[in-house]
Amino acid sequence: MTTTPIAASGTFTIGDLTVHRLGFGSMQLTGPGVWGDPKDPDEAVRVLRRAVELGVNFIDTADSYGPVVAEQLIKKALAPYADDIVIATKAGLTRQGPNIWTPVGRPAYLRQQAELSLRNLGLEQIGLFQLHRIDPEVPLEDQVGELAKLQEEGKIRHIGLSEVSVEEVETASKVATIATVQNLYNLANRSAESLLDHAEENGIGFIPWFPLATGELSKEGSPLTEIAADKGATPSQLALAWLLRRSPVMLPIPGTSSVAHLEDNLAAAEVKLTDEEFAALEAAV
Repeated sequence: MTTTPIAASGTFTIGDLTVHRLGFGSMQLTGPGVWGDPKDPDEAVRVLRRAVELGVNFIDTADSYGPVVAEQLIKKALAPYADDIVIATKAGLTRQGPNIWTPVGRPAYLRQQAELSLRNLGLEQIGLFQLHRIDPEVPLEDQVGELAKLQEEGKIRHIGLSEVSVEEVETASKVATIATVQNLYNLANRSAESLLDHAEENGIGFIPWFPLATGELSKEGSPLTEIAADKGATPSQLALAWLLRRSPVMLPIPGTSSVAHLEDNLAAAEVKLTDEEFAALEAAV
């Protein structure tokens, strides 16, 4: 794996795929409400290419981002992919308009979306395929079971879950090996603490979505501002550094539609917190 500034974030192995722990999330590369094309598609492509230049090799997306828009931008920017790039996508949420998300987990639908993601991303195999939400109308075993079939067929390599409880992970693990979980988690919202502990105990990657609380943690006047000034870092960098320090299975995926913001976020890989700073950040929020 090429040595870059991102390498300072460390690595984690998803099944048999080793990635730098600080990745990139593509949701913000779409239009308002995660709907339609971005305001500046060329900048979106630049963001993706710059992320890879800086060493990012774990990129998270979903069929519902746009929908389809984020996956196709990733293909346009990065295909054919470097050997170490791992693309993680998701299926299981349908879209009926801006900011509207409806779970659908019927096996035939999940299979269809996996096939479409292969096409939209320009991949022969999806490195990590995640169930975006559990559909309460369909047995969890049937939803994960279909992903296991896709895995057996070689269309996906590893299976992940999103927004789940420890109990749901344990149920799904009886059907297939769960490589990652992705839940809301950041310095200000640690409601998924028990899931993170379970992931760490079982070697499961933990992908915190909204790692910066969509800007709330990094805005002027936040509790991080004073500590950031003393550290010579930005509040967003400290929030990401705290996540990286919190657990070795943590895989933050900060997203942005701006190259400048991307570079600022990724600089967090080289911010090292002392025990005192880590505790102070935890107590400050």
